[in-house]
Amino acid sequence: MENEIKKFYSGKTIGVTGAAGFIGHHLVDRLVKYGCEVKALIKYNSQSNIGLLQTLSPDVLNNVELVFGNVCDLRMMERFVENTDVVFHLAALIGIPYSYASPSDYISVNTLGTLNMLEAVRRFDKQRLIITSTSETYGSAQYVPMDEKHPLRAQSPYAASKISADQLSLSYYRSFNTPVRIIRPFNVFGPKQSLRAIIPTILLQMLSKKSTVTIGSKFPVRDFTYVTDVVDGYLKIGYKEDVSGSVFNTATGTGVSVDEIVKTARAIIGYQGTVKSRAERIRPEKSEVVKLIGSADKAKKHLNWSPKISFKEGLNMVIKEFKQSIDNKDVSYYTI
Repeated sequence: MENEIKKFYSGKTIGVTGAAGFIGHHLVDRLVKYGCEVKALIKYNSQSNIGLLQTLSPDVLNNVELVFGNVCDLRMMERFVENTDVVFHLAALIGIPYSYASPSDYISVNTLGTLNMLEAVRRFDKQRLIITSTSETYGSAQYVPMDEKHPLRAQSPYAASKISADQLSLSYYRSFNTPVRIIRPFNVFGPKQSLRAIIPTILLQMLSKKSTVTIGSKFPVRDFTYVTDVVDGYLKIGYKEDVSGSVFNTATGTGVSVDEIVKTARAIIGYQGTVKSRAERIRPEKSEVVKLIGSADKAKKHLNWSPKISFKEGLNMVIKEFKQSIDNKDVSYYTI
């Protein structure tokens, strides 16, 4: 199947929004290695900062067209998708704490930005549009493992903006036959993830030999899925012929609490300090999602997708990468 997927993508022009981000740059890297020309949308900034794309090799970047813009601009998105074959839409505001501070930004980028992508793809009749959802759309588990039929329940403005984007996407499929496929990753982790995410937050404080590691709540449980496995999910959803209008979880089916992350990381690193919860890192009580454990049975059945990297194996790889780059990272303060 791997060769079939490579053959499908080879020679195509693929649009990727959110290309400079954590998952996005890993996806761009793989697409180029599959023989694609990639149009990479990067949020406009006056410094021409290309984010994590700058960590890719020159050979990869030579096959990437860098496009600075904003998903909130419909005309720009129409120009972006016009000469593409397949579009992967990853651009989003993702920090849950910031969604409490600026919910309107989340509606603008996550909901209206997705609407713009749908309109652009609809206008130019593109082959496929893969929309990025999130397990946060489910809210706290009403049953586990959580399949795609689990009720959607927004417990943060971020989750609400993503539910809106998902429902808009499915409405375009039903109303206009727009070739939408939705990938719903559970908690993605891996090398070069934002320092505000829970795993980098814990690891980098421990590796920096801070006497006290500060975290939020210790009890939430998440299904941590390694980034290369999630990229496999994107590629398979984009490749598959007959799955438009479908939603697919990418998940391991195994839950890990924040406290378990701390204990596992402590054992691997040999950390001897203390770990404390701080109020500023804790979500409002009704907004905290207590448990997210996903079922990927649908992805296994229809896409032949299943995770390959275990949590502990992935954690070891992240620790190895962070040890090599710790001098360039600042964990001295908390930002939302």
